[in-house]
This record gives sequence, C-alpha cells and structure tokens, in this order.
Amino acid sequence: MSSKEKPTLGGTRIKTRKRNIAAPLDPAAFSDAVVQIYLDNAGDLVVAGGKVVGGGGWWTGERCEEVFWALLCSVWQVRKRNVLGYLSDNAVHVCMQELVAKSIESADLNFSRYGDTFFEARQFNNKLLLCCPMNSFLEVAFIGARSQPGTVKPDEGERHPYSIIDCEPKREVLLPSVLFLQKILRRKPFLIKNLENVMRRFLQSLELFEDDETKKLAIFTALAFTQKLSGLQPETVLQPLLKDNLVAKGLVLSFITDFFKEYLVENSLDDLISILKRGKMEDNLLDFFPSTKRTPEAVSEHFTKEGLVPLVEYNEKKIFEVKLKEMKSALTTQIAEEADISEVIETVKQHVKDAKFPDIEVVRILWDVLMDAVQWSGKNQQQNANSALRQVKTWAELLNSFCTTGKLELELMYKVQVQCYEDAKLMKLFPEIIRSLYDQDVLAEDTILHWFRKGTNLKGRQAFVKALEPFVKWLEEAEEEE
Repeated sequence: MSSKEKPTLGGTRIKTRKRNIAAPLDPAAFSDAVVQIYLDNAGDLVVAGGKVVGGGGWWTGERCEEVFWALLCSVWQVRKRNVLGYLSDNAVHVCMQELVAKSIESADLNFSRYGDTFFEARQFNNKLLLCCPMNSFLEVAFIGARSQPGTVKPDEGERHPYSIIDCEPKREVLLPSVLFLQKILRRKPFLIKNLENVMRRFLQSLELFEDDETKKLAIFTALAFTQKLSGLQPETVLQPLLKDNLVAKGLVLSFITDFFKEYLVENSLDDLISILKRGKMEDNLLDFFPSTKRTPEAVSEHFTKEGLVPLVEYNEKKIFEVKLKEMKSALTTQIAEEADISEVIETVKQHVKDAKFPDIEVVRILWDVLMDAVQWSGKNQQQNANSALRQVKTWAELLNSFCTTGKLELELMYKVQVQCYEDAKLMKLFPEIIRSLYDQDVLAEDTILHWFRKGTNLKGRQAFVKALEPFVKWLEEAEEEE
C-alpha cells in the first residue's frame, strides 16, 4: 500500500444521504408551452358570413357553425337567439379562449409552481418590471408572450394575438378574457392567490402604464369583480392603490373612475359599496384625490362630470352622517359636563353652519342627545318620569332656540311620539312630556292641536291621542274662554 493512500475497510458499502433535489425554475419553458397552446388552437380562424372558417379545412360548413355556436353559448351561458349578432368582431376571441381553456386543462403543466407566471403581465414598450421567478402563465394571458429576464422587451419566440393587453379598452372585448380566466380558476382554484398577487403588483405600478392601458386594467378589474372570480378579495387587490405617489399624480383617480363606471354597468350602487367595504375603502373616496383637490366639493364635481351621480349622493350622505355624529358627540360631552346653555347653543350653531344641517335634523338630534343623557331606571316608572321631565325643564332653552317654527315644533312632537312608542319605559310618559314642553314654551298650543286633529305619524297614535285627550280638552276650553 502506498504511503499516500488512505486505508479503507474492505467489503464496506458507503451509503450516501438521500436529499430532495429541487429542479431549477424555468418560467421561460412554461411560458413558451402556454403560448404554443394558443398558437396550436388559433389556426387561421376568421369570421366570414357569420361562420368560423379554418384555413386548414378543419372547421368548415355546417360543422363549423355548430361548433362556433356551441362554444359561444357555452361561454355566455345563454341560448343562441340571445347572442345573435352580439360579438361579430370578437367571436374568434371568444372561441379561442374556450378552446385554450380546455387545452390548458388537459396539458401537463406545473401550475402550482408557475401560478403567477400565468397571470402576471409585462407591458411591451413600457417601464414595468416585476421581477418574480414565476411570470409566464399570467404573463402569456395578459400580453401574449414572455419578456426577457430583467427587461421589458419581448423575448425571442412567437406570441399569440389574444392577450388582454392587445385588446381594445372596451368591456365587450375584454369580457371573453375574464370569462376565460374564470374557467381556468374553476378548474384550478388555487390560482386565485396568484391572480391577486399579480393584480396587486399592477395597481402598484400604474405610473408605468399608458392611459389606455390603465383603462384596460380598470375595465378588467371591474369585470373580474362582476364575474366574482373564485373569491377575488377586494382588500388584497384595491388597497395597493392608495400609494401617495400614485394618488398625487392623479393616476388612482383616473383608474378608480373607470373602475366605478364599468362596474356600475351591470351592478347596483349597493354592490359597489359592498366591494368598497370589503376593500376597506368605503369611507376613503377623498383619499383617491390628490391632496390639492381633496375636498367634498371636488369629489362631487368630478364624479358628477363623469356621470356617477348616485355615487356623489352616497358620498354626500356619508359625509352628512359623519358630521352629524361629530355634532352629537360634542353635545353629549357638553350635556354630561352640564355646560352653560349658551355655550351649547353656540356649539350647535357652529356645527349647523359648517355642515349646513337641515333644521329638522337638528331638532331630532337635540332630542336624541337629551334623552340619551337621562339616567333611566329599569323598574321605577315614577323615577323615569321625573328624570325625563327634569331634563326637558333644564334644557328647554336649548330646544326653544331651534324649534323656531310650527313645522319644527310639529317635528319635535313626532320625534317624541316615535321614541315613546319604541321605548316601553316611555310609553306612558307621552302626555306628561308634551305638557312639560308646552309649559316651557317649546311647543305652541296650535302645534299640539294640529297634531291631535291631523297628525300623520301612525306609530302609537291611537293610544297617544287618547292619553293626550284631557290636556287637549283643557287647551280648547282655555281657548274658548279667551
């Protein structure tokens, strides 16, 4: 044995430790495979005389028309007579997406590993760069091919003409692509997370898109939520919009306006508000505007100009409710601290001036705040009566300052009527409260008589009229004596 050789044990087998060797990522091969599926199904399809004709002679004559309508009606899930003449320019696109969906389902592709790759879009001739190891499947669906690693240029190889980014920015053109993705997601639901990831990256990069490309994204996003793509989460997709740099440039406002307009084509305002609530954005309409235009007036002007009047009305209602809540909170604090009545009156006037509250709403809020501040007893009816009457007497000047007309006095009576009807502990206190308001000069005799004779609110009216009858009779006798 040479002195340089290491000794070994004869007949001993050296065992090597087994390990899982992960295959290297190859999104390029995956992307090429998906593109090839498109190209294999494309052929030379054209629309001619209302029929789909294949250059290779496979789809021709009656068989062609039969297949065309079967595919089209399958995509739209309606009968043939309901879609005749609807998608003449887009029929090939519809059929292609259906064929590709079926081919992809049967293809031996690793979607679990290259999920983002199916959805992620790179925009040719643009600065968008989303460095992700999985960017072929979605990339192909959006732009028709894959881009070179680290660049925005298309890589070598063929690309198909049925991508989302190649479409016109119109709903009827983009809808087949959304339905195509819906079919894919139904067959492979785990891909929904990949779609959310890719859409989130898009919206974080709006500044890298041209105007028409941004509009395509907005229309696609609206259609995706309209079709309810396998539980697509609004919060995950829409929250990235609120990046300061995107908002400042007006890109978010442009996107969200197109999104609202497109979504409301087939959905109600309540559906849109539901989407915004799930995205935690229902109170953030102002946040879509650049800081220099972040005023309620600017919101109303912009969305009115865009034809979104119902959204303007909803936003104004939300602002109204917020300001009412602020006034109610301020009054509750002052009443609890037993602040001077003149100070409370000034607070109410300031809120009314700032928010332009209707006088009727002010009267309602004042009564709610006063009654909420009463320490009610669970069982002692007499104690409840004393507490309510004491509260009316203490704050009568406040009520009197804003019940300045017969109409407002009548509104206060209706408010008392409804509260006494809905709150069991106040049911028997209605005539006593009305008498106290009369004694404190908050309610005039004519108002009480008008309510008694011609009141229109029916809640508990029959019982309250009977309970108030002795007091009304006394008022009528006093009137006759005068």
